[in-house]
Order: sequence, then structure tokens, then C-alpha cells
Amino acid sequence: MKKLTLIAVSTAIAATAALPALAESAVAAGTAKTLKTQLTKQGYEVRRMEMDKGLIEVYALKNGKRMELFFDKSLKQVKGQDSD
Repeated sequence: MKKLTLIAVSTAIAATAALPALAESAVAAGTAKTLKTQLTKQGYEVRRMEMDKGLIEVYALKNGKRMELFFDKSLKQVKGQDSD
């Protein structure tokens, strides 16, 4: 019985420790939709976006080239580069 309790407690601690990492990587749905619409109008095909160190990191295609773009929380582009 003690082993089962120890396993349950260990699992709960591990799951709780992972929560901040999961919260950091999610982009709010409204923000993601707004940014995706903005980038689509500029000719980008948005593949994925996530939060990284306080910035929204966007992986997209434009004219067949892979792009990695970074935006602040006000959706202003702060840097971008080809990811090839």
C-alpha cells in the first residue's frame, strides 16, 4: 500500500511540475486567430505558433520558403528569419 501511495504522489508531483511549461507554450486562441489572419493577408501559410520566452514564435511558409517569425504580445514583429 505504501508503494502505491508513493507512486501516486510522485505522479502528481511530476504532472504539476510540467504545468508551467505547458502554460508557456500555448498562445491564446483569440491572439492566435488574429495573428494568423494578419499573416495570411501578407501571403504566409501559418503552420504552427507557440509562446517562447515571452514572444509568440510562428512557423510559416511564404513562397515555398520556411520562415520563423517572432512577435511580442502586441503582435508587433520583433524578429524573423528563414528557418532553412
